Amino acid sequence: MRERKTKAMTLRIVWITLLVVAVTSCTAILTLVLPTGGQADVEEGSTFTTRKGRLIISVSEAGTIKNREQVEIKSEVEGRTTVLRLAKEGSHVQPGDLLVELDTSKLIDQKTGQEITVIQSEAALIRARENSKVIKNQSDSDISIAELDHRFASEDLRKYKEGEYPQLLLAANSKITLAKVELERATEKLKWSKILFAEEYISENELQGDELSHKRAELDLELARGELDLLTNFTYKRRVDELESNVDQTERSLERINLRTAADIVQAIADLKAKEQEFERQETMLAKINYQLSKCKILAPVPGMVVYATTGRGRYRGNEEPLEEGTEVHERQELMFLPTANDMMVEVKIHESALDKVREGMPVRVTVDAVPGVEFPGTVARIGLLPDAQSSWLNPDLKVYSTEIHLNNATMDLRAGMSCRAEIIVDDYDDAIYVPIQTVLRVNGQPTVYLQGEKGPEPLSVEIGLDNNRMVHVTDGLDVGTEVLLSPPLEPSTMEDSGGDAPPRIEATTGMSTTKKELSPTDSKKRGSEDGRKGERGRGKGGERNGREGRGGERGRSAEGKKNGGSAPDLSKMPEEARRRFEKMSDEEKKAMMDKMKNFGGQQKSGGRGPGGGQ
Repeated sequence: MRERKTKAMTLRIVWITLLVVAVTSCTAILTLVLPTGGQADVEEGSTFTTRKGRLIISVSEAGTIKNREQVEIKSEVEGRTTVLRLAKEGSHVQPGDLLVELDTSKLIDQKTGQEITVIQSEAALIRARENSKVIKNQSDSDISIAELDHRFASEDLRKYKEGEYPQLLLAANSKITLAKVELERATEKLKWSKILFAEEYISENELQGDELSHKRAELDLELARGELDLLTNFTYKRRVDELESNVDQTERSLERINLRTAADIVQAIADLKAKEQEFERQETMLAKINYQLSKCKILAPVPGMVVYATTGRGRYRGNEEPLEEGTEVHERQELMFLPTANDMMVEVKIHESALDKVREGMPVRVTVDAVPGVEFPGTVARIGLLPDAQSSWLNPDLKVYSTEIHLNNATMDLRAGMSCRAEIIVDDYDDAIYVPIQTVLRVNGQPTVYLQGEKGPEPLSVEIGLDNNRMVHVTDGLDVGTEVLLSPPLEPSTMEDSGGDAPPRIEATTGMSTTKKELSPTDSKKRGSEDGRKGERGRGKGGERNGREGRGGERGRSAEGKKNGGSAPDLSKMPEEARRRFEKMSDEEKKAMMDKMKNFGGQQKSGGRGPGGGQ
């Protein structure tokens, strides 16, 4: 990128150098040809005799010949790539013939890496699909176990309440009953044992044995009653609470397992979908790379003659390089044109100041540099709605509109890319009164010419129409044969019109457009040099552009004009490309170039009629 910028800067310096040399040469020629002290035919008091005759109002612009119908061949490879092979320009091709072959090395490397990525994505997809099945199966198993535990806990609670506890309660009551019976028997036996012992039928040991049996029976009854109380007041409540807690815990565990397994399944499904989309994306990228590889060889879609895009445009476009093998191209860049018909057209750039003159359908006369002496008739077919972006980028102050002109009878002598000049006929007056454009000024908004009277210049208000940057059509106020001053005296007109109070508005008149200036008596002394330097009087309907071209009367002849010099270069004697570049410059750029020219070529003679002025 840095090399391209350096190359572009070097190219621009070369162009500026060539332009300075050309302008200097032209001014030197004018210095040798013209008499010393200014041009002999534009002295103070020089007049022009008002004429009547044919007057053609036209807008003339340089352009390029193009095919009217053509197929555009563009690069469809993303990014930047290098041209390896090209079909020869001017050769005729048939459908399927190779036009352009682009470098595929980077795309082949990308394809290899993408194929590996696709394989890895496919493996990850299979793993995610199997993992989803495993998670779903494991979730079903965990849920079944949790449901079984909950069911067992509920059954254990019901079994204890309805089975175990009633049996334990019955056993405790039965034990108490048996203990009572045993106590009654022991009591009765002890009673008789005491009677028998009193009568000495039994020994003392036997009596003590019966007493011990009685005591044991009493203790067994108390124990049976204690066990019943422990069962009903403590064991039963604790056991029921424990079993109910087990039921609650298993129920909550079942709920947690349901939620967890549902989340695991959703996560597994999401991961599976992500892997599927990733696999599809990687496959799409691989297919895209394969498509890009297929577009590296561009084949002819239709039969035709090969015209390179850099040739077909025919005009300088920044730092764009000619199309050749080894050139880097970017996506959507125009590479070639394949004309599909013999119909030709001209593409020109119309300056914004002349845009309101031009209409679709206007007749055009086209002259081609390669076919001298032949005029090709045509018609304005289309006028761009927006300014040309490329021209605006090169010069933000320049606003031109792309215009297409269709030629009526193109011949085989015309080729795409040829340079030409198109003259758009705005109007053609067979019998019109006209004067040079520099003879008309606007005083307080009114077009005015000056006549030579007995006491000096006398103003005369007129009505004007269109101009062709040289002559202006006078519609009313001026008769044929009237002598008008070629150099309107600004100082006298200023003083007489203002009456010594306030300066009138003096405007350089150029047809339908004006450049307004407020001149004081002091400032009016500088008016001549400013007109000679900037071409103020030369701005007709062409406005700023024609002022830059210096057409029609850079005629400043004030004392300052003679001192500093205000001669403009003769553009007709410049090289074609240098002239075009000079025409595209803004007023500031032209002024800076003129200053450089003066420093380079020394002091030049003043004066001031630009090319075409007063002819």
